[in-house]
Amino acid sequence: MKKNESFEVEVLDLTHEGMGVVRVDNFPFFVENALVGERIRFKIVKIGKNFGFGKVEEILRKSPFRVESNDLDFLRTGIADISHLEYSEQLKFKKKQVETVLSKSGIEFAVEDPIAAKNITAYRNKAQIPVRNYKGQLETGFFRKNSHNLIPIEDFYIQDKVIDQLIVAVRDQLRKENLTAFNEVSGKGLVRNIVIRRAHKTGEIMLILVVSKSIKVNFDKLIATFPDIKSIQLSIKTDKGNAIFGKKFELLAGQKFITDELLGKKFEISAQSFYQVNSEQAEILYQVAYNYADLKPSDIIIDAYSGIGTVGICVADKVAKVYGMEVIPEAIDNANLNSKLNHVDNAHYVVGTAEDVMAKWLAKGIKPDVIFVDPPRKGLDEAFIKASSKSEPRCIVYISCNPATLARDVVRFQELGYYLKKVQPVDLFPQTHHVEVIIMMTYCGREGK
Repeated sequence: MKKNESFEVEVLDLTHEGMGVVRVDNFPFFVENALVGERIRFKIVKIGKNFGFGKVEEILRKSPFRVESNDLDFLRTGIADISHLEYSEQLKFKKKQVETVLSKSGIEFAVEDPIAAKNITAYRNKAQIPVRNYKGQLETGFFRKNSHNLIPIEDFYIQDKVIDQLIVAVRDQLRKENLTAFNEVSGKGLVRNIVIRRAHKTGEIMLILVVSKSIKVNFDKLIATFPDIKSIQLSIKTDKGNAIFGKKFELLAGQKFITDELLGKKFEISAQSFYQVNSEQAEILYQVAYNYADLKPSDIIIDAYSGIGTVGICVADKVAKVYGMEVIPEAIDNANLNSKLNHVDNAHYVVGTAEDVMAKWLAKGIKPDVIFVDPPRKGLDEAFIKASSKSEPRCIVYISCNPATLARDVVRFQELGYYLKKVQPVDLFPQTHHVEVIIMMTYCGREGK
């Protein structure tokens, strides 16, 4: 076998990222835009030591679950990497994904069917769009997977349509003012990224330009066209790190935050704060989490990785006390402001890593009845797991965007006396391979009683 050779094969499975799995002489290849049960002719584009990658040349027999109408750029960029698969089958794929990672960790458990999304397109309330030079002019779009080669895109399919419209308008204004796109190789140019948030309930918009140095842009026409813009900011990024934002922000117009509503509560959202990108499904996600916790008026709860306080504030009126922590200072400022905004006087939020703060609270004798955790993709720090299990809450409700690290952490909790009771996937990311999962663990004691 060699690069550019073509083969006719059956598609046997999908990877966790939604690529078709085929074999040539028992050697596996991963092929974009291929579905289980299809017969395809594919061309080898790369061969590694243990597996290779291929490209579909022709679909000889189509899956009955193939969706034909979608733009292949959604697959090439990963924006909507399983959008060619019928939605009911996407849900089955995601359930299997959760079952597989749990099983590989030695956890055999009955996973619930994923809770489907009501809206499977145009649901994202946040966009982070790269800006690059393309064919001699400033352009917006998305990178081809595993590269920094820009593919121009105007309709992002899964994003709020107003956000899509605003991206084009901002792009056109940047072109009009002859502002240059940043070049990663030379380090020259001004505009790196356009970041936009749009509040689902209020419609308020935040626009952030990530730039290499401070610039001036006339946004008067833009604000007149999009009157819901409440915040325009610059983020000055001079380093080469992978983080989207730089360390310095400049407010160009409006205020530093926008306001949204979630489960009847109001939340101020700043530029760097975490906020679930699918607001409709987030309400369902949190409601499931609260139901699992079976909260009581006397409960003390910990809201770990709290962000702007959404999890804790939404249930503060149902419990005795809420403690929360987060590493981003601006998010904690938001959390404390959001407590006041919602007349919550029993919530306390502090800046710090979950593992450090948890250990300090344990030393002070704070004993939670319920711990909610919603960590980033890397999952929980082992020190946090030890400290939280040592505090012996009656249950831990874990919200995860990464089933693999979730499964790893469940094993750690089980070793410390906690047992898995519920596993519920919730589809916050239709058309993509990503899945959110809620689990509930209860304390059975060090001896498993």
